[in-house]
Amino acid sequence: MAGVCCKCPVSLSAFKRSLSVAPRGCGSAPRSLAPSWRLGERGPHEAARPASVLRAASFYQHTASPSVSCQESMRETLRTCYVYLNQTSRSFAAVIQALDGELRHAVCIFYLVLRALDTVEDDMSIPLDKKVPMLNDFHTYLYRDEWRFTESQEKDRRVLEDFPTISLEFRNLAHEYRDVISDICHRMGVGMAEFLEKRVGSMKDWDQYCHYVAGLVGIGLSRLFSASQLEEPEVGQDTELANSMGLFLQKTNIIRDYLEDTQEGRVFWPQEAWSQFAARVEDFARPENLESALSCLNLLVTDALRHVPDVIAYLSRLRNQSVFNFCAIPQVMAIATLSSCFNNPMVFQGVVKIRKGQAVTLMMDATNMRAVQTIIAQYSQEILHKVSLSDPSRDKTLSILAVIQEKSALSQSSLPSRTHLSPMYLSAAMLLAALSWQYLSTTAAQVQGTGDAHGQ
Repeated sequence: MAGVCCKCPVSLSAFKRSLSVAPRGCGSAPRSLAPSWRLGERGPHEAARPASVLRAASFYQHTASPSVSCQESMRETLRTCYVYLNQTSRSFAAVIQALDGELRHAVCIFYLVLRALDTVEDDMSIPLDKKVPMLNDFHTYLYRDEWRFTESQEKDRRVLEDFPTISLEFRNLAHEYRDVISDICHRMGVGMAEFLEKRVGSMKDWDQYCHYVAGLVGIGLSRLFSASQLEEPEVGQDTELANSMGLFLQKTNIIRDYLEDTQEGRVFWPQEAWSQFAARVEDFARPENLESALSCLNLLVTDALRHVPDVIAYLSRLRNQSVFNFCAIPQVMAIATLSSCFNNPMVFQGVVKIRKGQAVTLMMDATNMRAVQTIIAQYSQEILHKVSLSDPSRDKTLSILAVIQEKSALSQSSLPSRTHLSPMYLSAAMLLAALSWQYLSTTAAQVQGTGDAHGQ
């Protein structure tokens, strides 16, 4: 589960750019939401940890059978939903399937519902007079047994064509989960419709847009965490912190994807920022405008960094290991990505990415709060060393970095004496999820093959 600015000629990718963050090339989600679940797909050092990876693979060999058994015990329609999850999310699907208990199914369905909504929004073949009512009313389709949409031209159109399977599993969820998913779907659809013909001009507009496509995802997930009783009620009630979780990821994606977006004719950077340094945002790609381009880039990175103290506060509240992993990994990927982007000319010339080895290291390390704080402090220090004396945003950048360092130190010193599981927990879970994907994909292919044979 996607970001843009004005979505006049182009669609908002809510899920494609929101809550994700796996390095590109590692099975990244397509360029659309689901919800905003995609960040770290690009980013820093190739410091893979072969020994750790091998240990994880060894553990995976001993625990693969229970995962397959669990998948076999599912209803056929639920199993199909996980097939769609893996087809449309790939890297993020593994972290969803590592969640505990019934929360796993609720988040899977939440993702697919928002992916379907995002697919409608992204499909430029749907005329506005048809698309706007669909976005506004999409949440009502969850309670219509046979509603489906077969006219989409988008890559992920299968989630619309077989929406009855997804909506059926939605209705099979406990009402606490249904209420959250329906409410977020409604609010996101209304926000998407609003930005179809509205440009993101001010920084306030940028916050509002990112709220619709990513902040609402963070709020919805937090409410699901609390509804599952795996987390305390305050996690779902504090919408300000949850919103910041989504905004931090969304803004990082928008910043990182400057070149790709502008080459495709899409403008996601807010006009209030870029107009200070250029007549057109596309002008930043010209070598002669590099100094102005870096000034705008650093301004936006600084704006994104102001959400980090809220991220620290949010993660410090989490108690369930699987939920912590689910939330922490995208956030550390995000700050690593921002560190790579800060004052980096390559943002305007190519692709800035954190390499696969670094992504593996971050995923394996970010399994407890102390480790996450160390990672955040490390990358904020890296950014600090890149701040130039002539940068127009220098004072603001130094100020927010000082706050982040202070919050990191305070959070670490006040942490309760609780212990999160070993990094092996997440590694094994994600490998098991990958096996499940292979199993489900094989099952789906066999079912398709059988259907074709019968048809003949």
